[in-house]
Amino acid sequence: MAPKHWLMKAEPDSRIVKGKDVKFSVDDFATVSTTAWEGVRNAEARNIMKSMHVGDKVLFYHSNCKNPGIAAFAEVSKEAYPDYTAWDPDHPYYDAKTDKANPKWYMVDVTFRSRAKHFIPLSLIKHLASLSSSSVSDPPDEVDYIGKEGMKAIKEMALINRGRLSVQPVEETTWAVLEMLAERGGWDDMNTKPSKRNTRKVPAKKPQTQKTKGKSSAKEDLEAFQDESNVEQIDAGEDYEPGHATIGKTRGRKRKAETAVDASSEEPPARRSTRARN
Repeated sequence: MAPKHWLMKAEPDSRIVKGKDVKFSVDDFATVSTTAWEGVRNAEARNIMKSMHVGDKVLFYHSNCKNPGIAAFAEVSKEAYPDYTAWDPDHPYYDAKTDKANPKWYMVDVTFRSRAKHFIPLSLIKHLASLSSSSVSDPPDEVDYIGKEGMKAIKEMALINRGRLSVQPVEETTWAVLEMLAERGGWDDMNTKPSKRNTRKVPAKKPQTQKTKGKSSAKEDLEAFQDESNVEQIDAGEDYEPGHATIGKTRGRKRKAETAVDASSEEPPARRSTRARN
């Protein structure tokens, strides 16, 4: 079976959740070499991970930061198994509604392969997609090596159309284009910033009516959180989805080879844990 291709997001900057730092940058990844991709609490992202196979290719993506983008290439090294961090009340992404007998969340192991020779910023990807959407089929001179088909492949990326999803499929043709971009670069002098009129703005919250005052849906709560805490990231073209797919990882030491965690086990092996440090 030919390997499939995926994009997986992590946060390169420090962010404290329940007293623990969930930061995991390309430097952290290169240091630990292999990591469990725990902490995913989105059903679609979980299901995507459950479909992964050993040898599948992964784009390692910096998210929720000033300059999001593709930082490295990696590979799935262990197929889906229960995410035991969901059972740990001290973990930033503890879920009281799942248990060992009936695991709800899963994770895979991912192994670092190489850094992108040229970091591919989200701003470039969005710029190329916007040109393609405006009927400009030819790539800019700086990256003319990707051709018209490359422009089309970028436009159709899930990162453009499903930006908030933390684990995404990547088409094989798109993967090849991104490999070229990472290898050859050339866009340093390009203006990839969106024009002011195209800058995405956070919509103003609607005033509550007397009927709904004091009540809100989960969706409204999420929108309120985004309005209040993510204004800078949204204006900068960020694609962070609060509560989804941040990795709490092993810090400062290489993970040793371990056996799979059995969902029926009393306790997962202590050394298997990749929980974030305090």
